This record gives sequence, structure tokens and C-alpha cells, in this order.
Amino acid sequence: QVQLVESGGGLVQAGGSLRLSCAASGRTFSSYVMGWFRQAPGKEREFVATIRWTSADTYYADSVKGRVTISRDNAKNTVYLQINTLKPEDTAVYYCAAVRGYLLHQDHREYDYWGQGTQVTVSS
Repeated sequence: QVQLVESGGGLVQAGGSLRLSCAASGRTFSSYVMGWFRQAPGKEREFVATIRWTSADTYYADSVKGRVTISRDNAKNTVYLQINTLKPEDTAVYYCAAVRGYLLHQDHREYDYWGQGTQVTVSS
């Protein structure tokens, strides 16, 4: 069974940085695509970034492009989301997700496995 465990969230001032981690277990993830999504109170789940595990090809939402980097560490079976120049509008619960395949999905409905989420709060 695939398990995804996020960590690294917290309270940070605007302009600061955070690195979120997603520890993946239960599978060999070489044939998976991993994604990061976020959900603010009262809003729909929003795509942030995605990475193909084998090739490390990536795709980003326009709203975060240039401030966010998604990466993966094969040895640690972990996916990271580095967020720089944080803004109050980045405040949300951030979720890690996984789906078997090679397409860089931006629709959360395409993903089969989800972590429990980690809260990111950015103060102004």
C-alpha cells in the first residue's frame, strides 16, 4: 500500500522560505508521477507542481512558477517542494499525491494516493 507522509510546514513571515518533504513508501516509485497540491479554507484543491519520478521532468502552476521547485531524492524515496518568497496567499494545507504512470497531471482527480497534508501559514 502506498503511503505518503508530508512534513516541513509551519508559520513563516512573508518573504521567507520553506521546504516541504513527502516521504513515500510501499512501492517502487520509478513508474510514478508525484504532485503537490494545496487547499486554502473555503477554496478548491489547487495544483502546485508535479514531477515524473524517472526523468525528473517537472511542471508548475503559473501562480507559483519561479518561486517553487519540486525535486526528488531516489535514495530517500522523498519528494520535496521548495517555496521561496512566500506570500500570505500561499497559506494553505499542502498535500503530496502520487499516481502510477508518466503523464504530468495537474488535475487532482487523476491522483490515486494522498498524504495527510501539512499546514503552511504565511504572516504578513
